[in-house]
Amino acid sequence: MKIDTNQIQNILEKLSPRQQNPAKPSANSDADVTLNQDYAPLIEQAAKITPSDDDDNVVKRAQQLLTSGQLDSPQNTRQAAENIINFGI
Repeated sequence: MKIDTNQIQNILEKLSPRQQNPAKPSANSDADVTLNQDYAPLIEQAAKITPSDDDDNVVKRAQQLLTSGQLDSPQNTRQAAENIINFGI
C-alpha cells in the first residue's frame, strides 16, 4: 500500500485553523521590548504600613501557644495541611 504524502498535507491544511487577518511584522526590527514598571508607589505604600498593637498581641499569643505545645494536635496539623493545599504557602 502506497501512502500519498500530498493527500496527508492537504488534509492537514484543511484541518488547521487559519487567522483571518494575521499580524504583519513590524518594520522596526530594533524595537525596544522592555517593560517599564514604576514600583515606587507600591514601595511607598508598603512602607506606610505600621504594625498595630493587635498585631503584636496576636504574635505574642501565637508564640505562647507554640511554646506551650497547645497547637500540636492532629486536628491542627490536618487543618494546616488543608490550608497549604487550598491557599499555598
